[in-house]
Amino acid sequence: MDSDQRRKFKRVGRPYNQAKFLSMRSLILCLSFFVFLLFLSSERFPIYSAAFRPVLNSSTTLFPTTSTTNSLLDSFTHRPLSPPLRVEDRILFPDQVLLFVAHRGYLGNPLDCVYYSFLNGSDEFLENKRNPEVKVHVRPALSSDGYDELRSIVRCPLPPVNYSTVVDLRSHGGAVNDDWASRVNQTVYSWSKVAYEAVLDGDTVAVFVKGFNLRPHKKSDPTQFSCHFGLGNSFKEEEFVLRTEAVTAAQEVVRCQLPRSIQTNPDKVKGIRVTVERAIGNPRAPVTMTQPSVARIFNSKSNNQGKKYELCVCTMVWNQASALREWIMYHAWLGVERWFIYDNNSDDGIEEVIRELDLQDYNVTRQTWPWIKTQEAGFSHCALKARDECNWVGFFDVDEFFYFPNAFRLLQGPGLPGKNSLRDMVANYSSSTTIAEIRTACHSFGPSGLKSPPAQGVTVGYTCRLQSPERHKSIVRPDKLDSTLLNVVHHFRLAEGYRYLNVPEKTALINHYKYQVWETFRAKFYRRVATYVVDWQEDQNKGSKDRAPGLGTEAIEPTNWRLQFCEVWDAGLRDFVLANFADPGTGSLPWERSLL
Repeated sequence: MDSDQRRKFKRVGRPYNQAKFLSMRSLILCLSFFVFLLFLSSERFPIYSAAFRPVLNSSTTLFPTTSTTNSLLDSFTHRPLSPPLRVEDRILFPDQVLLFVAHRGYLGNPLDCVYYSFLNGSDEFLENKRNPEVKVHVRPALSSDGYDELRSIVRCPLPPVNYSTVVDLRSHGGAVNDDWASRVNQTVYSWSKVAYEAVLDGDTVAVFVKGFNLRPHKKSDPTQFSCHFGLGNSFKEEEFVLRTEAVTAAQEVVRCQLPRSIQTNPDKVKGIRVTVERAIGNPRAPVTMTQPSVARIFNSKSNNQGKKYELCVCTMVWNQASALREWIMYHAWLGVERWFIYDNNSDDGIEEVIRELDLQDYNVTRQTWPWIKTQEAGFSHCALKARDECNWVGFFDVDEFFYFPNAFRLLQGPGLPGKNSLRDMVANYSSSTTIAEIRTACHSFGPSGLKSPPAQGVTVGYTCRLQSPERHKSIVRPDKLDSTLLNVVHHFRLAEGYRYLNVPEKTALINHYKYQVWETFRAKFYRRVATYVVDWQEDQNKGSKDRAPGLGTEAIEPTNWRLQFCEVWDAGLRDFVLANFADPGTGSLPWERSLL
């Protein structure tokens, strides 16, 4: 082989020998570069981002950030198994922070509320893009609940001193989200100034709003108000692109026309946010006030596709689960067919009581109603919800029981005397062209000498009352109410041309077990749900019938409480219940029995 051939052979053969080595080295380099890119793009090393990430510190429980020396595999294995909870809105109440979460229905696992406090000042790190040290405080959520078709709610304790009200959420025991930068501009709304609910009503929408301080029990000028509609997931004024004028305004309810685009596409109405604007001052240059809003509208349709129920009942409760069974079972026997229970932040197991009643075929719906001191607004909301299902709706409390003195003495065919008396009474006026409300007087009962709650229920236990009736409660035709939905102390303003009827006491009255044993009354003393009724703790309207005479403003048991409010012994309803409802063998009453 000559020298030219040998040189040619080397030129051809040498690259082949090196190819294997070069290809392996290239593969390793490529893989290393790929891993490096993944590492840079991970949340653990956000060098690519201008956003900062604060260093977390905890005053109660330390949640250190994961070390950047962890392996790439570790970054995958520590990812959450479910999407994080997305908080859309927060409202600050006097005793809690209410969080709206983008999640439909019950949230399931126990939740923690996460609070943050900047150690070196939020203004400084926001301006200079510095990484602040942040203290983290974690407390269990008070409760969670389903709310509407798109959202659930979580109730959190108030934040500790010097901690932000922008409360976050995590599953119990899970990792704390350290991405504070995405939340620093979020707003926490004050309960004193916010649009909180909305209900479609034909070609209008009723918006429930706080902060305008409209006159109680009076109509207001609707020309000051307008409604604004938007599709954003958070309240930003620029996202409210549609506007309509108000047609009525009263107390906390402003009613507006729906935009034409919504009127013509009612089936597509799902979660549109709505708020209210008020114009005050000189009409030529008015000052406008737009309320923040968590209110959304849905095209909710009634589940009742057939004949309307003749008689329904709506009430608002707070921690009165123990009273529900007796109240519902007794009035169902009187003819009530449908129940709307507005639950105002109860934590006494009311959900389980309602589930038991449903197993017994009582038609009960629980409406989550987190809004404190809004009984009148809640009743307006219920009147709209019940109108398509009910001819008549009664508005009375779970310590109030209808009593028919004459009917209960007469046996009208087979069965118990007086059965369906309440439904029959209202049905007599269903075709009336003038009667739209039936009012019944209330007799207030006292502790009747008892020291502890009566085991067989209030109808059996309390038998001593005041001589004269106090106030009255109403049953109304929801389709004959004034469009303002204005109501006070359980009765509504009626549409023009309609009037109310006072029922004679010999025909029907209400036993109001208002002043029960101190153990029960003290819980009622803590908080009242009515908007325009003064709490007992407040030193106002001491002569009002809504207050306990002589009680004062502190929850301290008065001397001889068990003997007070006792002027007339009245055992009529007790005797009737024991004679007609008690089990002949055991003497127990239906509401004493446990289903499970």
